[in-house]
Amino acid sequence: MLEAIRLIADRKISEAIQKGQLDIEAWRNKPLPVPNDNMVPEELRMAYKILKNAGYLPPEIETKKEIQQIEDLLETCEDEHIRIKQIKKLNFLLLKLNTMKGNAANIEGQDEYYRKIVERISVNKLKTK
Repeated sequence: MLEAIRLIADRKISEAIQKGQLDIEAWRNKPLPVPNDNMVPEELRMAYKILKNAGYLPPEIETKKEIQQIEDLLETCEDEHIRIKQIKKLNFLLLKLNTMKGNAANIEGQDEYYRKIVERISVNKLKTK
């Protein structure tokens, strides 16, 4: 039975290669990508992987995506009121993420990151645009 399944699988793969549906040379002899799940506890990684494959993400990853979206918005936003509102939201999300990771929960504690954020939202920078 297993031999029959293996033969069918081999035939399907060969047909796909002949039709050009599988570009073997693009990934031949290259390592598989390593998943970036270092924030997920080891005992939850398999469950998170299953959820990810089903279209759901762990809360930490969703929070990181939100942070990135807000940072992108801050780079292009010129309305000072919207920027202040987004900065407050960014600070909250960073606090939330740091709490999830168990790190210090204050953006001011991350001096370099805080400096870069302040530079991005500087009113003087807006006036020079």
